[in-house]
Amino acid sequence: MHEDVAVVIEDGEDIRELLAQVLTQGGFAVYTAADGATGVELVREHDPIVVTVDVNMPGIDGFETARQIRSISTAYLVMITARGDEIDTLVGLQTGADDYIVKPFRPRELRARIEAMMRRPRSLASSHPSAAHQQAAVPASAPESVSLSTAPVSTAAPSTTAPGSTPWLDEDSDAAPLEHRGLRLEPGARVVELEGAEVELTRSEFDILRMLLGSGRRVVSKLQLAGMLRGERGEPDHYLSEHDARAIEVHVANLRRKLGESPSEPRWIETVRGVGYRRTA
Repeated sequence: MHEDVAVVIEDGEDIRELLAQVLTQGGFAVYTAADGATGVELVREHDPIVVTVDVNMPGIDGFETARQIRSISTAYLVMITARGDEIDTLVGLQTGADDYIVKPFRPRELRARIEAMMRRPRSLASSHPSAAHQQAAVPASAPESVSLSTAPVSTAAPSTTAPGSTPWLDEDSDAAPLEHRGLRLEPGARVVELEGAEVELTRSEFDILRMLLGSGRRVVSKLQLAGMLRGERGEPDHYLSEHDARAIEVHVANLRRKLGESPSEPRWIETVRGVGYRRTA
């Protein structure tokens, strides 16, 4: 039976043990590293489905570690740092990270972020060794508090998806392409083309673009976009944190850059100040 693998790259021993404990209880076989170089080798050796990377590490920092991991792996990548500056969020997401968590964080928050990421399809080439194991979920029944004294990192039960917990994009295989002003998005293939040329987007950028194009002229709030990226259906009932808002703004800025769009003269995405975004007319 396949056992999902996670790699934790964190120089702080207490945080490393905490991350390993949470992921182990979530059904992962967990490998840990205290530095970036060792972590990259663990990713290369074990082909994980989830990787957490601390930003502030000696030697190779988290940003460079994430870049190297992204060049060899399509794992879900979470950046973890004690710093909350906007430039850190920007650099972290530009390296290809799927999410960004600021210390201190609660175990429940980490579980929720990973669970949401894993509801979204991984963009995998058919030759990638993990292509057959794209879907999994972190069990919601994992405990709220974690004891650092018992972390059986080397023995993890395989994670499973509960019956009926269908990922929010499962229906994409039958969804019709979305087209607007020379831009074409195919949900099933998760491909975006601009004037016939493919545009390479991250998972988050693709999902944001899909939601905006599919919403017509209706304004989509940053709160709705943040909830969508976490796998929430309908109108999220939580508040929009400063981190969530910055992350959405960075994703949209990166998306516009890749499309060659100017925010002052938008071709596809209009900013509705103080609210969110909508598709151009």
